[in-house]
Amino acid sequence: MTQASTTAPTINQVPFMAVGLDRADIDAAHAVLESGMLRAATRCAELEQRFATISDAKHALTCANGTCALQLAYEPLFQPGDEVLVPAWTYIATASMLVARGCQPVFCDVHADTFQIDVDDAARRITPRTRGIACTHLYGIPADVHAVQNLAGAHNLNVVYDAAQAHLATVDHNGTQTGIGAFGDAVTYSFYATKNLGTGEGGLISTNDDDLARKIALLRSHGETDKYLHESVGYNYRMNDITGAIGCSKLDRLPGETDTRRASADRYAEILSTIEGLEAPTPTKGSRPAWHLYVVKLDTDRFTCTRDEFCDALKGEGVPTAIHYPRSLTRQPAFKTHVDKNAELFQAMGAAGAHPTTSDELSRRVFALPMHHKLTDAHFDQIEQALRQTAARFAR
Repeated sequence: MTQASTTAPTINQVPFMAVGLDRADIDAAHAVLESGMLRAATRCAELEQRFATISDAKHALTCANGTCALQLAYEPLFQPGDEVLVPAWTYIATASMLVARGCQPVFCDVHADTFQIDVDDAARRITPRTRGIACTHLYGIPADVHAVQNLAGAHNLNVVYDAAQAHLATVDHNGTQTGIGAFGDAVTYSFYATKNLGTGEGGLISTNDDDLARKIALLRSHGETDKYLHESVGYNYRMNDITGAIGCSKLDRLPGETDTRRASADRYAEILSTIEGLEAPTPTKGSRPAWHLYVVKLDTDRFTCTRDEFCDALKGEGVPTAIHYPRSLTRQPAFKTHVDKNAELFQAMGAAGAHPTTSDELSRRVFALPMHHKLTDAHFDQIEQALRQTAARFAR
């Protein structure tokens, strides 16, 4: 007698992200290949002009990747030995390229609700050696640029915004939604494959300063002002026209895809408002985030599980998650000597002088849910059911 199969039904997996090329992107890249002009040329120039316009910046300069963009922005603005305020809660490149420049990163805390730099905490860490602020529009949520600019203006500090995750994010400025390219000395972007505008690799720096734009352009290409004439020492950090063509093609769709992400964020916020113990991210007042990632906070006091156990249970229901990030930058071994220096500088703050409190707490509580422009009603139904079931299962 044959026994009936007891195989569990297959659970459909919600895609965490939507990457890849559309037919138009492939055709744009193919046209460059057929032209034979593969270096940085007309398509990179077009991407620069269009991206500057759409982000409300005067100049935009493409480059090899987002990390190179930070290096190109930092080098003209900061000198070795400078102290630069930087959030402890961000991706490593924001701070590591300061170290590469010979600067001392001064790690400051972030707001627990928006995840963005806490300007009041940053102000407490200013010393006579402070020369700048390097802060992230993390997850695509703009920082409080007005507070940052006010602090910078009061202390004569240069400001670089790392917008690797914030393409087309805007903030209210005098009653008008304004692109984040309008603020700071420079804004850097990444076009890595998983970003909202992903070209595989690639990056861009925007600025509204003519002199700074010229310096960055020289740094990007060996300080060359004419063929084999080099005014200064620089790097080979150029983009190529294959990448530029893909960027131009994807930029055609980016406004619509960004609006879709915003609608998805609204839907998530509505769902999470009815599940105790899960907290939706809060956009900075007056901002319109780009929602590269949708990062939720778990109230560990309300559940019998850890954040990682909660995420494992969601995975079992077909809902993938990701941890951005598992530790704050002050807990990274690469920054030990700089953290020790901060501990000396800010002894009066106690443990928070070296390890900002909120940043440490977030590393134990946050997780990202699927966020992209191809999420469907069925995906949201599955995600909502998984969140409710998992929250009920582990509720205290």
